[in-house]
Amino acid sequence: MAKKKAEVGYVYNLISLVGLIIAIVGAGLVVTFFAYEVITGKEKPYLGILTYFVFPGQIVSGILIMIGGILFHRNRQRKRKQELDMPQYPRIDLNDPHKRRLTIFFALATIAFTTLIAMASIKGFEFTESPVFCGELCHVPMGPENTAWRTSPHANIRCVECHVGPGADWYLKAKINGTRQLYGVLTGHYEAPIGVPIADRRSAYETCAHCHWIDRRVLDRRKVFTHFAPNEENTPRETALYLKFGGTFREPNTSGIHWHTKQYIEYIPRGEKHEDIPYVSLTTPDGKLVEYLSTEKPMTKDEIAKETKNKRRMDCISCHSRPAHIYRSPSTELDDYLKSGTIDSKLPFIKKIALEVLEKPYKTNEEALQAIENGIEGFYVNKYPKLSDEKAQAVKKAIIEAKLIYSENFFPRMKVNWTTYPNNIGHLYFPGCFRCHDGKHKSAEGRIISKDCNLCHTLDSQKQENVKGGEHVNKFTHPVDIGDEFLKTNCSECHGVSVSQHDKEKTIGPAKH
Repeated sequence: MAKKKAEVGYVYNLISLVGLIIAIVGAGLVVTFFAYEVITGKEKPYLGILTYFVFPGQIVSGILIMIGGILFHRNRQRKRKQELDMPQYPRIDLNDPHKRRLTIFFALATIAFTTLIAMASIKGFEFTESPVFCGELCHVPMGPENTAWRTSPHANIRCVECHVGPGADWYLKAKINGTRQLYGVLTGHYEAPIGVPIADRRSAYETCAHCHWIDRRVLDRRKVFTHFAPNEENTPRETALYLKFGGTFREPNTSGIHWHTKQYIEYIPRGEKHEDIPYVSLTTPDGKLVEYLSTEKPMTKDEIAKETKNKRRMDCISCHSRPAHIYRSPSTELDDYLKSGTIDSKLPFIKKIALEVLEKPYKTNEEALQAIENGIEGFYVNKYPKLSDEKAQAVKKAIIEAKLIYSENFFPRMKVNWTTYPNNIGHLYFPGCFRCHDGKHKSAEGRIISKDCNLCHTLDSQKQENVKGGEHVNKFTHPVDIGDEFLKTNCSECHGVSVSQHDKEKTIGPAKH
């Protein structure tokens, strides 16, 4: 009997007991925190890290310590003279009640711990695929992108659906990149603003097309653009356009905007933001290659051959460059707020004064919010003292909404504002369409990529100070008389920020209006 007790005595030791306690406590914390998440229905980034990574790691560490303690004491006993007959490996004799109880205990503990670790691993995998992990865990560097995502049309789409997509190879690549990025966050070595690796982006035909049916017929649509003048009356202006979306992939006569998705078009960009495109090629259905080179910034044959590796096929994201992380200009935001009545358009000069305070550079978010409040409130107290009392609530509401506009589109800590990441839908604030459709891309045969506005939209009507109300027009009239300059100059050169300035400055100043 004494010998049998000696054979299993090594199981009961201080090291193994400590390991067992560590493992049990870790298991209890996993169950408790998981239950909390299920009950509250909310995912919290740091709680997820603890529940699915730290505590399961604690369980594994505890088990290893327990096993280590057993092996250490067993080997020490075998070295003693009186225990020389102890075999190298433990005997499992289920006829021995003591060993049977130990075997059952270890079997049940192994099943319980293995099940818990397996569940935590599965949930941990799901957690690393969640927007909470992507956007909130790295809350400083990813704060701007997470905020923009939450206010975008894709707010219910997980980050990985677009940034990774299906397939083990892209998943592995994303996790390797993610590990490097996580190291940068932990050590504080990350870019400000965060760069957008367009060159490494997966084709939209492999991601977007899983939700967006590319063969769906999209007919022309009428869209009304509403703006408010920065004058005392906040005069509303309306421009109605028929957008020519075109047909589908299967229709041979597809034209308009979505004509680009039917064709095999490739381009070579200059710069990581793909805002300067000196080379465009079109492969026709019969296999003919037509190359268009910028006459303003041409590429030589040697440069084209050298940059072939950077050539990209045009896809949805070439134009829809910010589908899920949309930063909007203060002017556009204010127009929407005024149109909806969220900000009272009867407040004189509200568009002008709100734009002025929003577009000033600030060092911190706190400084900006205080300056916005002081600027708007001070303007009405000084210029319209009677009105500031009569419409005190409207002024207060305007201040609240202006602060919200700033918080969703300006992030001083990360040197990000609404101009940092180009959005190439349209051409008002960024070059967009005019990157190629500038009238300066010419083929060897003399064909030119046209800058004709009517290729993509037709003007229906305009309502503004210098156009008769409700009159249908066929030619755009600029709100401010600048002659035909708007035909020669890209809209973004006045309303947005130039490419050269954008590339030169890591943090971009306010846009011109």
